[in-house]
Amino acid sequence: MDRIRIGTRRSRLALAQAEWVRARIRERHPEAVVEVVSITTSGDRFRNVPIEQIGDKGVFIKEIEEALLDGRIDVAVHSMKDLPTEIPEGLAIAAVPEREDPRDAMISRVARSLAELPAGGRVGTGSLRRQAQVLHHRPDLEVVPIRGNVDTRMAKLERGEVEALVLALAGLKRLGREGEATELLPPDTMLSAVAQGALGLETRRPEVERLRFLNHEPSASEVEAERAFLRRLEGGCQVPAGARAVADRDGLSLAGMVAEASGRRIFRGEISGACADAAALGTRLAERLLDEGAGAVLREARA
Repeated sequence: MDRIRIGTRRSRLALAQAEWVRARIRERHPEAVVEVVSITTSGDRFRNVPIEQIGDKGVFIKEIEEALLDGRIDVAVHSMKDLPTEIPEGLAIAAVPEREDPRDAMISRVARSLAELPAGGRVGTGSLRRQAQVLHHRPDLEVVPIRGNVDTRMAKLERGEVEALVLALAGLKRLGREGEATELLPPDTMLSAVAQGALGLETRRPEVERLRFLNHEPSASEVEAERAFLRRLEGGCQVPAGARAVADRDGLSLAGMVAEASGRRIFRGEISGACADAAALGTRLAERLLDEGAGAVLREARA
C-alpha cells in the first residue's frame, strides 16, 4: 500500500472522521502516503432545502462515489446513515469500524429534557424521523426544519430561533462537544437512524481486502440488520423510519420503527436471533411492520 486517497465531504465532522481513518491506516502501513480529498456533495450545496425535497437518496455521497468509480480517490469515508441501501455496481463496503454511540441528544438552554420543554417550544431538526418521534411524545411542541453543520445549528439555538436541537450524539462526540448535550434520548423515546454512529469505508470491489483490517464484526452485523430493515421498507431520507440493533455474544436484537411525520401513528417492533442472520432479521421485522399497517404510512410519505 504505497498511496491511498481518502474521499470525504468538506464538513468539519466529515473531515474529522476521515482523519481518524487516515491515522488508523498510517498505524498499519507507516510507509504509505495517505491523503484526504474533500468533495462537495449535492446535500452540501443545497443547504436551505429540506433533504426529502432534494429527491436523491444519495445526496451526501453521490459525488464521492463518482470520484471512486473514476479513480480520483481510493476509499470513501461515509457516515453510514447517509449511504443508500443499494450500492453502485463495482463498489463495496470494505469495513465498518467500531460504532460510536448511536443515540440522539437534545441540546437546550431552557430545559433539561424533552419532557421539560415548555408547551409550544420550538425543536430544530432536519430529520423526519426525529420530527415524528418528538411530536409523538410531545404533540404540543413545534418542530422547525433546520439543516447545516453542528456549528450552524448551534448558532440558531444561541440566537433563540429554537428552544432545543436534536442531534446525533456520535457527531458531537467526534467533535469533542458531547458535554453540551442536555439529555441523551433513550431508544424508547427516540429510535436512532439506520446505521447512526457507524462509519462506512467504501472502495472499488477488487480493493476491499486491503481495508478489511478496520472492520468491527459486531458493528458490521448491527449495520447489516438495520440496513436490511430499511431496504425492505424501500426507505430513505423521505421516510420517517428508525432502527437500532445490538450485537453481542448472545446474538443480535433489533428494534425498528415507522411513523407518520406528524407523529400521530407509529409502528414499532422488535426481533432477535443470530448475528449470522442479521440481514434476514432486518427483513423479517420490516415485513412484520408492513403487515401491521406501516405500508400505508410509507405510501403517504412518498406521495
